[in-house]
Amino acid sequence: MRTWDKILMSLEGAVIAIDSLRANKVRAALTISGVAVGVFVVVAMGAAVHGIRQSFQKDMDEFGTSSFQVRRRNPGFNACNPTNDNCPERRYPGISLAEWRAVQSLPEVKHAMAWLFGSGTVVYRDREVKNVGYDAQSTEWIETDQADIFPGRTFTESEHDAAALVTIVNRKLAEELFGDSDPIGKEIDLDGTRFRVIGVFQTKAGFLKSLDGRGPDTPRMVLPMMTAYRRLDVWRRSMMMMVVPKGDVTRDAAMDAVTATLRGMRGLRPSQTNTFFLVGQDKMMETFDSLFGAIFMVGLGLSAVGLMVGGVGVVAIMMISVTERTREIGVRKALGATRATILWQFLVEAMTLTSLGAAIGLVVGALLAWVIRANTPVPASVPLSAVFSSLGAAALTGIVFGMLPASRASKMDPVEALRHE
Repeated sequence: MRTWDKILMSLEGAVIAIDSLRANKVRAALTISGVAVGVFVVVAMGAAVHGIRQSFQKDMDEFGTSSFQVRRRNPGFNACNPTNDNCPERRYPGISLAEWRAVQSLPEVKHAMAWLFGSGTVVYRDREVKNVGYDAQSTEWIETDQADIFPGRTFTESEHDAAALVTIVNRKLAEELFGDSDPIGKEIDLDGTRFRVIGVFQTKAGFLKSLDGRGPDTPRMVLPMMTAYRRLDVWRRSMMMMVVPKGDVTRDAAMDAVTATLRGMRGLRPSQTNTFFLVGQDKMMETFDSLFGAIFMVGLGLSAVGLMVGGVGVVAIMMISVTERTREIGVRKALGATRATILWQFLVEAMTLTSLGAAIGLVVGALLAWVIRANTPVPASVPLSAVFSSLGAAALTGIVFGMLPASRASKMDPVEALRHE
């Protein structure tokens, strides 16, 4: 019977809270909006980070779960700057052609793709597209990037080794340069160097690709790595490798083989640290989590401010409610209501106010997630953890800030309360 009484009191408290909203619209609106903003920030940030992480993970999976990168510098975030002597990696040598060939020939390695980056202005007749990024890659790129080529083809190994002036453009660049005409065989200029188009590629949308300009909506081209190395003004020290182990070889075993090979070729003694970095998916995800974890913490701070504003509103509106219902409290106490009963009823009212604000924040946050998912490559979605944490934070806000007026109501002397005018 006691549990049923609590349920009835909770329902009664919720009804009274709704009545209080109608009677104090301005104060109630401020209270609800404060909580709603706080919850909205949590939900929106949670949806965005959750969706970006899923997209990021999908991009990583395209390269294969066992693949890893060989880089001159650590991709993690640190305090290095061009004048900081505490960053020895700035002086590390770049990956050389000889080292790439050595890694390619390892028995543990299936593919080792060499990779350079650059950008420039592309011209075709009277059409010009500026800031077109290009990936200068070895022939293994088609195995690691999983791009679809149609029409046309990728470059051959002989074309790559001969530094042939051939290129594959993505559909976006083909549309901007050639319109509806067939791009195959046409010649374009990249910063004054003429290339022949041999294919059109299409990559899948993803956050990581969109972030570095490799998404399907950004003009881009792929060309042989040796072509960029020998014929274009590209920073050779930035060359990296994407390594895919053989099917029966673990990633750790392949990493050990690559490490031993590069250390031997660079003449590093056992006491010396590596002058290169091997980066797997776990490291990339760690870097991602550190970046977006910090962003999410900022969002939580903003959310806390919103909940604080809502909490102050709860105190104000509940104190007014206690004052207006002093005689009612006296009557209920005279009829046998305990302090715990009065306290519970007013806490339920406070939680109803904050929960209503939380519901509004959840709905608006879910709508924003839908807009992001419909208009960007980020599959934003509201994780259950964000829903539960938002509702829990809102309820906790109601309890904490509603405790003062609820405690005041429960401690009233029934005789003095009945005399209240």
